[in-house]
Amino acid sequence: MEVLVAVDGSDNSDRALRRAVAYAEAFDATVDVVHVSDGETSATDDVLERAEATLAELDAEADVSLDVIEMGVPTDREVAKELLALVEREGYDHVFMGHHGVGMVERTILGSAAEGVVRNTTVPVTVVP
Repeated sequence: MEVLVAVDGSDNSDRALRRAVAYAEAFDATVDVVHVSDGETSATDDVLERAEATLAELDAEADVSLDVIEMGVPTDREVAKELLALVEREGYDHVFMGHHGVGMVERTILGSAAEGVVRNTTVPVTVVP
């Protein structure tokens, strides 16, 4: 079983990573952690370092890899499209994502990567607030 976790450095994505690792250990799955960014910067390094620190703290026994997906301007809609393409291309069985819980106005204007993935994928998605 293959699990995809999208991280953005937020507390919500950290909680999603923790749940994904617990899930992976329970079901003998592998975990691929990705961060979508407009390029590798110190902010990207911070996101990956936080994910690595969480994994070290958990002393995860699951097989885990970390990667960065670079794209132009990663709007929520574009991030969702990229994650959906990744799920399809790599055959993931489950997706874990954090969600910031923005209101209706913000979601209408900006969209939501988590919402875009939930509405358009055929695999289970666990959204962690």
